[in-house]
Amino acid sequence: MITLGIETSCDETALCLLETQEKDGVFEYRVLGNIVHSQIDIHKEYGGVFPMLAKREHIKNLPILYEKILQEARTSEKQIGKIAVTRGPGLEPALWTGILFAQELGKKLGIPVIPINHMEGHILGSLLSKSESHIEFHKLLPVEFPALAVLISGGHTEIVKMEKIGEYKVLGATVDDAIGEAFDKVARMLGLTYPGGPEISKLAEKARKSNIEKKIKLPRPMLHSKDLKFSFSGLKTAVLYTLRELGDISDEQKLDLAREFEDAVTEVLISKTKSAIEEEGPKTLIIGGGVIANKHIRLAFEKLANEHSITLYMPVNGLSGDNALMITIVGAIKPREGSLGFKAEGNLSL
Repeated sequence: MITLGIETSCDETALCLLETQEKDGVFEYRVLGNIVHSQIDIHKEYGGVFPMLAKREHIKNLPILYEKILQEARTSEKQIGKIAVTRGPGLEPALWTGILFAQELGKKLGIPVIPINHMEGHILGSLLSKSESHIEFHKLLPVEFPALAVLISGGHTEIVKMEKIGEYKVLGATVDDAIGEAFDKVARMLGLTYPGGPEISKLAEKARKSNIEKKIKLPRPMLHSKDLKFSFSGLKTAVLYTLRELGDISDEQKLDLAREFEDAVTEVLISKTKSAIEEEGPKTLIIGGGVIANKHIRLAFEKLANEHSITLYMPVNGLSGDNALMITIVGAIKPREGSLGFKAEGNLSL
C-alpha cells in the first residue's frame, strides 16, 4: 500500500509518499519521497506567519510539489492507495488548502482521504527510525505502554497519556501561550529575527559557554501548582518588564536574559513531566514538536529519562518540525476507510 501524506497546518507545504506492509504481523514502512517547502523567508519580514499569505503559498506550491514527489519517487498516482491529510490543529486558511487538494485528488483517483490530527503526527513522528532509506523497510520504534507524550511546539504545550497508539488522554496543557509562541514573542522583544526560538537558543548557549554572570532572574510560572497545566504568558510579561527596567540593554545583558528565559522554560517543562512520570508510572516517554530541536531542552529530557530509567524517544534531525512524513505514517496505520466530507478544525484536540 502506498499512502500520500499532505501537511499544510502552518507555513510548511509538505508531501510524503510512504509504502507500507505487514511482515509477520509487524507494520513496516519505506519512504519513497519526502518534501518540505518552508515559507520562512516570506514570513520573516513580518515577524510571524500571516495565515492568508500562507494559504496563497500553499495553493501555489501543492500541485508543483505533488508532481515533483511523484517524479522523485518514480511512482504513478494510480499506485496511491489512500491519502492522509492534516485536519487540525493549525491555521484554518492553511489547513483548508491541503484538505481541498486532498479531497479533489481523492475524488479523481477514487481513493479514501483520511483526516489526521497534527499532534498525533508529532507523537508517531518521534517513533520513526533514523534511516529514511528508499530501499529498506523499517519498523516503528517499540513502545511499552502506558506511555507519556510531551508535545511542545509553536501552538501547543501538553502532556498526553497513551494506553496504545490511537488512544490518548490529555493530562495537562497550556492555559495561554504555547512554549514555541513564547520563544518567538520574547525573541521579538529582543529584536531577533523570525523564527525566534533558535535565535534565543544561540544566545543562551553563548552565555553558558562564556560563563556570563547570572544577574537576571525570571519567574517559573505554575512550577508548584498541583496540576500538569502550563502558563508562559506571565513569563513573557516578566521579560517585557525586565527590558523596561534595563533600558538600553547591553549585549551581555541580552545573553543573560536569553539564557534565563530558556532555563525558566526548561525547568517548568521538566518539573511538570517529572510529576506526570511519578503520577502515571509510564514505561516510555515520547517528546514531539518543533521545540524539541532545542539542544538545552533535549539534554534536560535525556537527564530526566536516565534518572527515572525510562525509555525516551525524540524525533531525529529534520523531523521535529512540521513535515508530511509524520502525517503519512499516522494515515498508513489507520484503517483504509476515509471521508470526503470533513472540515478543517484549527483547535482540534487529541
